[in-house]
Amino acid sequence: MPIATADREELQRRAWAAAAAVTDPEIPVLTIEDLGVLRAVRVEDGRVEAVITPTYSGCPAMNAIALEVELALRRAGFTDVAVTTVLQPAWSTDWLSEEGRRKLAAYGIAPPVGRAGGRRALFGETEVLCPRCGSSDTERIAEFGSTACKALYRCRACKEPFDYFKCH
Repeated sequence: MPIATADREELQRRAWAAAAAVTDPEIPVLTIEDLGVLRAVRVEDGRVEAVITPTYSGCPAMNAIALEVELALRRAGFTDVAVTTVLQPAWSTDWLSEEGRRKLAAYGIAPPVGRAGGRRALFGETEVLCPRCGSSDTERIAEFGSTACKALYRCRACKEPFDYFKCH
């Protein structure tokens, strides 16, 4: 017997909600939905497929994320589960949600400034606000921070170091 449209939509909603709630192991205040890493969730003939894109092709967190997505879907009652990683199109900080940007700042990480691919963003010529005091009087200390996707900055006003989530 075919599944009614309303039932299919409910399964789709449940599957998306379960996968979307998975957090990034490197920045646990962000979900993979906030990051834009979760690209799609498909439910068809009792099978659920979650599609994810890494922030970097060599991102060490992706295996953990894929496993957590699979576990979240199984906990939500789905038994036939697949997690597919796609590299095209490449992930961009443009996919980071506004809620994700707010969460980053509240966590002490300056969110990306500008749009990915811009010359100013590419060469680090951006005004990065301190997530602690809001000052624009900041300086880049190192191109890489606690992870490859972040640069290390220091605020000249409050003297605190902080990570900046690089635009790409």
